[in-house]
Amino acid sequence: MALNLTQKLIASHRVDGEMHPGEPVAMRFDQTLCQDATGTLVMLTLEAMGLERVRTSVSVQYVDHNLIQEDNRNPDDHRFLESAAQRFGLWFSRPGNGISHPLHMLYFGVPGETLIGSDSHTPAAGALGMLAIGAGGADVATAMAGEPVWLQMPEVWGVELSGELPDWVSAKDVILELLRRHGVEGGVNRIIEYHGPGVEGLSAMDRHVIANMGAELGATSSVFPSDAEVRRFLASEGRDSDWQALAADQGCDYDHQDRIELGSLEPLIARPSSPGKVVPVREVEGEPIYQAYIGSSANPGFRDFAMAARMAEGQQAAAGVSFDINPSSRALLQRLIRSGDLERLVASGARLHQAGCNGCIGMGQAPATGQNSLRTTPRNFPGRSGTPEDRVWLCSPETATASALRGCITDPRNLGIPYPRIELPGRSGLDTTQFVAPPGDNGADRAELVTGPNIVELPHFEALPDRLEVPVLLKVGDDISTDEIMPAGARVLPYRSNVPRIADFVFESLAPGYVDSARDEKARGGHAIVAGRNYGQGSSREHAAIAPRYLGLRLVVAKSFARIHWQNLINYGVLPLTFSDSDDYDRLAQGDVLVLENLQRLAPGQAVQARLKGNDREIDLAHPLSQRQCELILAGGLVNWLKAKA
Repeated sequence: MALNLTQKLIASHRVDGEMHPGEPVAMRFDQTLCQDATGTLVMLTLEAMGLERVRTSVSVQYVDHNLIQEDNRNPDDHRFLESAAQRFGLWFSRPGNGISHPLHMLYFGVPGETLIGSDSHTPAAGALGMLAIGAGGADVATAMAGEPVWLQMPEVWGVELSGELPDWVSAKDVILELLRRHGVEGGVNRIIEYHGPGVEGLSAMDRHVIANMGAELGATSSVFPSDAEVRRFLASEGRDSDWQALAADQGCDYDHQDRIELGSLEPLIARPSSPGKVVPVREVEGEPIYQAYIGSSANPGFRDFAMAARMAEGQQAAAGVSFDINPSSRALLQRLIRSGDLERLVASGARLHQAGCNGCIGMGQAPATGQNSLRTTPRNFPGRSGTPEDRVWLCSPETATASALRGCITDPRNLGIPYPRIELPGRSGLDTTQFVAPPGDNGADRAELVTGPNIVELPHFEALPDRLEVPVLLKVGDDISTDEIMPAGARVLPYRSNVPRIADFVFESLAPGYVDSARDEKARGGHAIVAGRNYGQGSSREHAAIAPRYLGLRLVVAKSFARIHWQNLINYGVLPLTFSDSDDYDRLAQGDVLVLENLQRLAPGQAVQARLKGNDREIDLAHPLSQRQCELILAGGLVNWLKAKA
């Protein structure tokens, strides 16, 4: 039978389950990726599991999110992560080395291999023909322990690309076009597979841009073929031997199909405050801006920065505009120095920041209140930038730079300059001096974990009782992001290793009284949350599950869940259920008390009934939980389940 590329990659790593969409399937992962905002919980989980050494071919711990060292908390965590890498046998990427996703592509990405990472943009590695999936830290820890990770078999969405991108239109506009058509839920429970003649004209880093932001469609992953361009990319980094050709079989089928004629695209932009609110740049041209920001994991390539530099050469950023340059890696910074593009940018008035995620995650470069910020980042959820009332727009480097020069949103086609032709760098060889290699097999057991005062052991969570009687402490609407559940930024994320402390910030923007109410109810058996569609979209940050669980959250009833957050809730013993009748969402109110009984009988395919205390009205609830997921919830979470299994 002819297989698409996604099916081939899953089949070659499947250890259990059937490859039917919606069915549970267990996969072996060759590689893992952690970043510092989520990695500390991964390492604490490994310690709680009693793991001696990781059992993957490659595992890497990056430090790219929490780089600001305003006190001891972030540097203490950096030392902890480096010691944990030595303890468990990981590569360690030092602070300032750069963003995990482009670095992993450069140094470790191998066509045909699988990667699971504790960051939702891990699918960027699909640009090389890998199957790369973002997940919560507990699932990544499971893979590092050599255990298979269970997923719902996704549908495969084939997107055929034809033609060539016009001048002033780039890869960012391709993924924005998909978001314009399908919104932030369009890829839920799907893997997007790009194919067709238009793929050939996209560089490996162009593909990275597109695969990275598939996460904003809610997709499980994105996959490109491994072709001559991937071979060129690996050869340019001295890794010719890692290449192999990979493509879908002729005549294969896809569960869903779409087509983009690249030549028909125009510059696009996502309005505040959702990646799905996409319009042509020409429709909003002329709006004044405060900031234009180049960089992030979504646009991390040499071309993205060189394009901005050549466009700005001999010109100055408009008065009152902060033109922020956020290099994605130290290696990229060195290339920009050698090419002269860094000098061009600095001469234009650009502000240079250290290599890392920085402003994308609210770590610096926050915009002024109520002012438009144009960014090449992947997300613009409310408040994510660090400014509560932010107005962040998502666009290409071309649009951001043209707007910085004019002082207002500008279609780059109207800038009146020749289109710059960027030649990609030639062979450079890899500099591994900013990586710390894992110790030999005999060295890991001698390494000691270095813990500072802000690093606290994972809390213990009790098993699910047979009966829950819980008040609805919070009712929220559609598309609630993990940034709204657990804020990012320099004020909150330094507590990432301290669950009791970071719990103080849960829902602080949406429901300032939630934390106090949750603490009051915790001793009485916990509480529930009611939500609309796509609850938990965005970051894989499992703090958005573990911190509410620490506060006593036992049940979330939603119209639908984002994939990663749904699994994170399960991993910490929170029961995620959906409404069988969506009208019941409207009937429930904050303050209602839900009673659920016979929960020890929780099983796949079996509906759950909730009773509304006071009027005894029954509410039918559903779930797609597998047997294993039911066991995790009943045990009180993944760590409890693994300990019992051991």
